[in-house]
Amino acid sequence: MGSHRNALVAVVRQELAEARGAARAVLAEAESARGEAQNRRRLVRDAYATCLNQLAEARDAARRDIQRRFQHESTRLAGNVRRLAAVSATGAAGLPWRMWAPTEPAPGARPGLLRIGSLNLDDTAALPALVPFLDAAHLHFEGTHPVADGVITGLLLRALGSSRPGDIELTVYDPEHLGGTLAPFAPLGISFVAPGSLGATLDDLVEHICRVNETVLAGEHQSLADLTAATTGPRPEPWRVVVLLADPATAEELTNAQRAQLDRIVRTGVACGVHLVVRGLALGDHPTVRRLVVTDQTATCDITGDLEIRLDPPPPADRVTSFCRATAERLRAGPPPARFADLEPRELWAESSAHGLVAPIGDATDGSLVEVPLGDDPPHALVGGPSGSGKTNLLYAWLAALATRYGPEELAFYLLDFKEGVSFARFVPGPRDPAWLPQVRLAGINVNGDREFGLAMLRHLSEELRTRAQAAKRVDATKLAELRAEDPTGHWPRIVAVIDEFQVLLSGRDAVADEAVTLLEDLARRGRSQGIHLILASQDVSGIEALWGRSGLIGQFTLRIALPKARRILADDNLAAAVIPRFHAVVNTQSGTSGANQVVRLPDAGDRLVWRSLQRRLWRDRPEGCEQPRLFDGDAVPRLPESCRPSGPVPDAAAPVGSSPGAVLGERIDVAARPARLRLGRMPGRNLAVLGTRTEEACDVLAAAALSLAAQGPAHFSVVCLDPDAARAAARLIAELPSADWCDVVPSEPFGTIPHYVLGYALDAGADPAALRRLLVEGPEHRTHVLGWWRSPGRLRDSLGGPGARLDPIGAWVALDVQGPDLAPLYPQPGGPAWYPRNRRALFFDRSVHRTPEVIVPYEVNSDHT
Repeated sequence: MGSHRNALVAVVRQELAEARGAARAVLAEAESARGEAQNRRRLVRDAYATCLNQLAEARDAARRDIQRRFQHESTRLAGNVRRLAAVSATGAAGLPWRMWAPTEPAPGARPGLLRIGSLNLDDTAALPALVPFLDAAHLHFEGTHPVADGVITGLLLRALGSSRPGDIELTVYDPEHLGGTLAPFAPLGISFVAPGSLGATLDDLVEHICRVNETVLAGEHQSLADLTAATTGPRPEPWRVVVLLADPATAEELTNAQRAQLDRIVRTGVACGVHLVVRGLALGDHPTVRRLVVTDQTATCDITGDLEIRLDPPPPADRVTSFCRATAERLRAGPPPARFADLEPRELWAESSAHGLVAPIGDATDGSLVEVPLGDDPPHALVGGPSGSGKTNLLYAWLAALATRYGPEELAFYLLDFKEGVSFARFVPGPRDPAWLPQVRLAGINVNGDREFGLAMLRHLSEELRTRAQAAKRVDATKLAELRAEDPTGHWPRIVAVIDEFQVLLSGRDAVADEAVTLLEDLARRGRSQGIHLILASQDVSGIEALWGRSGLIGQFTLRIALPKARRILADDNLAAAVIPRFHAVVNTQSGTSGANQVVRLPDAGDRLVWRSLQRRLWRDRPEGCEQPRLFDGDAVPRLPESCRPSGPVPDAAAPVGSSPGAVLGERIDVAARPARLRLGRMPGRNLAVLGTRTEEACDVLAAAALSLAAQGPAHFSVVCLDPDAARAAARLIAELPSADWCDVVPSEPFGTIPHYVLGYALDAGADPAALRRLLVEGPEHRTHVLGWWRSPGRLRDSLGGPGARLDPIGAWVALDVQGPDLAPLYPQPGGPAWYPRNRRALFFDRSVHRTPEVIVPYEVNSDHT
């Protein structure tokens, strides 16, 4: 038993030892695992801490970046707000009081916002705080009454100062102070409502809104603002601003009927130009009601939300009073005349001329623009007034109004001024300004001595009339509107031809006057159907001989415009022109009959800087391919074109026709500024005689002829100069000609293989008559031609053999300072041509071409001053 127990104890001890060893091993492993877990937890804690630090740093960086971005965005938005405020509240509507002054709006401009103070946003500089009013909202004020009254005073002053005098009618209900709150506005004739008359005032406003809806808007427009934007001229109805400064008793005394009337005004008033400014009286909710809550110096508005507004101080009372007194004086004097800028439409070149032309030239006494029509009826206009009455100013205004409404594709101007001036020169390119009026096709200035140019313009218009009539006949059209509809790809603008002092064109009893009046009569009779309209201006039409017996011509001019003291423009029993003041005109579309008068106040349209600004805008917008207008200046001397010189290129126009080279003698007085040419073929008489004593012009005619002939091909020139005063010009010409020689006498062997031209300077001073006659008679057959200068027709006859000599070898001549009767020996009709010499003009006659001579302008070629 004992041994058995000992053995058992030993086994137990051994097992216990093994268990202890196993426990120690387990403990060791657990201790090791615990250490590893602690390490892992430490690493996690360290990583988490690192992440938190990085997150904090990232958050700080992001916060700093966001702050920078916010500041940048805030600055950008603040700039946008300022720019919008500057556009939305211009002039008197938005200027601080220290800089404030009334500003009249531009024609057609809609009312903007009105400033009441400024907004402060953190570090952002103060921004203007603006509220809508006219044509936009009613204003409802809550809070401190004195502060609200100051804001209302400022709003009213800004609204009145940024609108035209008389455009706002002010009504005030102020039972507490009996109108004293807004007493500085009294000079404007405010309608003050007595304490017990509010109900009647509300009823009147409702009736006014009903009338505007029924008779003014008439279902065609949603509001007066839309109607004003769609039409020209002043606003059809003034704004009616009603200020209700109620006390608590007023709010309690309103009956249900009065409350209903007030609600109707809130709902419908803005569209009809009725606006409420209310303090101390509740207004119903409506999109047009804007609410402001004011305290001592700040306010909040439903437009700006929670942003606080720092209110502007009220305007000084003396400034309000002085403004209202000045405005009242302007109202008593009536509206000022329309400005030149008032004639401009809202959109340039937006009108079509298919059915006529309509444009204002000024305004009536009520300020509404007076539009003048040109079309099928009335087709033409007659403008009259004595010197200094303003005809040119009226024409400027009319042309500007037309040019801004109708583009170059719709309208073309032909302008002619027979006064001794340059009235129409501003419409064409000049040395200082390259711009021109895009509608102008032709302008003639300083043409009082060149009636032939007026005749040329009438011929051009007559040809245009014939072209249009043929085109209309092809498509079975009877008037311009039908032609344009049937031929949409054609170019058929309406033409307006203005002839100032047109009586000069018709003065005298000669061929020019006879043909001019015939062309005018035809254009006046048939031009209306083809879109050609005439505007004739004159001081007095009663003394024009060419019109005697042609009452039908003036009868076509049913549109009459008479300036002060005009005679014979209106009917004999119509004396309206005798009583109108300066800068006014009578417009009559019924041939001047009494009862059809409309008095117009004319703007000042003569300011060159204003015209230049308008013309440059139109010029910059001209369509591609718009051609520069042709200018004829009667005082300018044309230069020989480079194409007519040997060194220049030879254009098709200068090329010889068959075997007949063309000698250029000068510029024709016509619309196209073409050169006058003498064809020198191999026929008898193809010689030229230049007649007169003006040495410089005679030398220029010969030089132009020689240089133009040299530019057309091989030729030889023999220069015979028998006048010392012409030697210098002859030497210059020889230096420029490619093949020329100087001869002391007429060449004895002139015939060669190429054209030969003998240029004779003062051939009457000693040329051999026999040799000269041989050249004249036999030369043309051998392509030898004489281009000679004789100082009179008599001397020409003497150099050809005396009184009995025949002048047949002279087939063409250019007369300078030679009277018409002296040219009778060279003229096929008895008595000679009707020619009265004038400076730098010549009479050209080629018996193989002309039935009557034509006036030309000799080119400047080799004169000393060129």
